Amino acid sequence: MLQPQSPTDVTLRAAGLRVTGTRRAVYDALREAPHQSADGVLGRIAHALPGASLQSVYNALTDFVATGLVRRIEPAGHAGLYELRVHDNHHHIVCTGCGRVEDVDCVVGQAPCLAPSATHGFAVHTAEVTFWGLCPDCRSRGA
Repeated sequence: MLQPQSPTDVTLRAAGLRVTGTRRAVYDALREAPHQSADGVLGRIAHALPGASLQSVYNALTDFVATGLVRRIEPAGHAGLYELRVHDNHHHIVCTGCGRVEDVDCVVGQAPCLAPSATHGFAVHTAEVTFWGLCPDCRSRGA
């Protein structure tokens, strides 16, 4: 008897990827905790996949980015972070105290939601904005 496919399996196959234990675990880790670094993902899956390596996590993340399942963001001074929210033009707010990252919906209007003063001939389709500040926890600690 065939076992029902998990939503993760369906998503990976729809993207043209073979389902492996590492890919499934990495994708599920990002579903549970967005804005993770590769090290953070490895930390989340190591208990379930003791044989997983940082290289295997990077391989899965690279495949996910290449197929459009995952977005990589690179806030200044931080390791690359990965998230599953890919089909909109949202932005991020980063805590300068603890590094916490949260999503911020598009600032104004539709994508790219910000109009540059000069496009230099580019056809702009996305604007990436990073807001910086202190999260409530860091503010309460006086960071």
